[in-house]
Amino acid sequence: HATTIPFENLAIQMGEGVSLELEAIQDKLVRRKRGGYCFEQNTLFLAVLRAVGFDAVPFEARVRGGDLVRPRTHMLLRVRLPEGDLLADVGFGGEGLLHPVPMDGEAHGQFGRAYRVVAQNGLRALQSKQLVNWVDLYAFEPVPREPVDFEMGNWYTSTHPGSVFVKTLTAQRVMPEGRLVLRNLSFTTVRGDYAEERTLQPAEVPKVLRDAFGLDIPDGTRFRAF
Repeated sequence: HATTIPFENLAIQMGEGVSLELEAIQDKLVRRKRGGYCFEQNTLFLAVLRAVGFDAVPFEARVRGGDLVRPRTHMLLRVRLPEGDLLADVGFGGEGLLHPVPMDGEAHGQFGRAYRVVAQNGLRALQSKQLVNWVDLYAFEPVPREPVDFEMGNWYTSTHPGSVFVKTLTAQRVMPEGRLVLRNLSFTTVRGDYAEERTLQPAEVPKVLRDAFGLDIPDGTRFRAF
């Protein structure tokens, strides 16, 4: 899932709106081969996990970074196995996971990166190791949430004028060999410790979305961020 369905917010940028109804998500991400952000990606993945027999529940998280306290607008999953709980998340974009991470506090490597889930004052935090330091990606209360909770977060994320997804076009893709990140007109390719960034012209964006992310976006599409 993580390497096949890109993270993207193009529905917001093109004025389509974002539905969290499972049939609508399946139509968009599977049949129409588009991408989506965390609420869509992890709602679909949760349905798949439960359909094949896993004990999986959704949690809400606050994305970390800087001194700003952000709202709980990220969705992740806990999957319970006899050997322990796993954090599963296919909706965190370019910094996200390729494999689930055991929620045991230990470091776990994934294709040149390391992640861990640690306890923090009644919360849990997903961290990634950057150079020599562990950095929080997001923090969550390990309490299952209901679909209506994510409807609230989705409404804010997709419509509030201050939402980064309203202000910024993005498409992101994770692969074992690297990461691709498009934010507005900045397109970055990361492979190992090497990153190449280039600035696009607005007319180039649909072609990059097609060629790099596999998204069928026609030339001439208008985006809110531009």
